[in-house]
Amino acid sequence: MNASAGDNPFEKIGRDQTGGERIVRKSLTAWQNVRRNIAANKLSMIGFYMIIAIVLLAIFGPLLAQWFAGYDYKSQVLADANKGPSWSHWFGTDDLGRDMFVRTWKGAQISLFVGIVAALIDLCIGIVYGGIMGYFGGKVDEVMNRIAEILYTIPYLLVVILLLVVMPQSLTTIIVAMSITGWINMAWIVRGEIMRLKSQEYALASKALGAGSMRIIFRHLIPNAMGPILVTLTLTIPGAMFTEAFLSFLGMGVKSPTASWGMMIQNGAQAMTTYPWRLVFPSLFLALSMFALNVFGDGLRDAFDPKMRK
Repeated sequence: MNASAGDNPFEKIGRDQTGGERIVRKSLTAWQNVRRNIAANKLSMIGFYMIIAIVLLAIFGPLLAQWFAGYDYKSQVLADANKGPSWSHWFGTDDLGRDMFVRTWKGAQISLFVGIVAALIDLCIGIVYGGIMGYFGGKVDEVMNRIAEILYTIPYLLVVILLLVVMPQSLTTIIVAMSITGWINMAWIVRGEIMRLKSQEYALASKALGAGSMRIIFRHLIPNAMGPILVTLTLTIPGAMFTEAFLSFLGMGVKSPTASWGMMIQNGAQAMTTYPWRLVFPSLFLALSMFALNVFGDGLRDAFDPKMRK
């Protein structure tokens, strides 16, 4: 190197003192992060869009068919009995000449109503019961947990069937029967979350400032436990829908002429070799609904739980 001894071949470029304060990515709240993770999950988003489509068709399908074609879910036209899918009857007709398209989406209304209402009842009971168990602990938790365990050992379907035997068969009876023991899983989820959160600083500070136990549970702890609660709620709905369809299939659900996927599947199974469309359409949409709700629930679980993310 020909440079003189006093020359420095290297150039000092300096240091950017503000570089350490620069934010590389926009800060996201917990819910924005969950939404981003769900949007990145392709299968979960497919399930979400399928749920939206099924709900919209359940709401507007029977109305549109009645407005434009004059079909009603209980109107019988014996001359059109057992006709295959056509431009006049997109899903064909049943043995009484009733339009299967209208009845399929009327059945969707029944199944979605039962699933959502039963899940919301489980949510309300589970939050109250599980919140009290988890927050107070000790003897209160032990006694309440033993009661839940005893109820959980009773077969779920046995309770539902026995109650339907002694009470009039209706949607109200089905929902009440499913809610007797259906809340237990929700209560245990809430209990575990409350036990984890009640030692957090904000809960202790609220208690030190004189807040009551119920205020701490429902104003501070439950909102911070909404992630697992929403996941459990989402996964409860398809279970309730399947139970309603199973009971209707056994003849213990809603009665004709009311449409129900379970009852339509039971009627279609008797003619599956000669009139397969009577079985295919209600079975297909029941399966698609349960698939969509389950994959969306799995996506929610992965989004809320960092350990489950791939």
